[in-house]
Amino acid sequence: MKFSCKKKIVLLVMLTFAFTIQARDHLIYSVVEDLPMGEENEVLRRNYYINIGENQGVTPGTVLSVYRIISKSNPYDNKKRINYKIPIGQLEVVHSEDEAAVATLKKLHLTAQDPIFEINSFMIGDHVNVHVK
Repeated sequence: MKFSCKKKIVLLVMLTFAFTIQARDHLIYSVVEDLPMGEENEVLRRNYYINIGENQGVTPGTVLSVYRIISKSNPYDNKKRINYKIPIGQLEVVHSEDEAAVATLKKLHLTAQDPIFEINSFMIGDHVNVHVK
């Protein structure tokens, strides 16, 4: 009987660890945009596909903060690598599913006070999280 009780405890502990919520990076995994047709006053739309959705509380209208991880090597400190988490702008969700969402541009940081980026737009691999005011 004790052996059976031990098995139950071990099983309960294993299940507890199996269902623990682990932090997960949410990223832009695809970008789709209109092709320019050369028309006057043409508006080019762009959709950003993200691996965050309704299960994380994201619904249409949710604002997401976008940031990029920039990694630089410090040659004066044993070439120690430093990762910078730099805000780029905001997206607004227009459609959401359980684990995914589609968003459009809300705000892009391009002022003189903002850091310089090699690509001055959102791109695949940029990190997102729900914007907190």
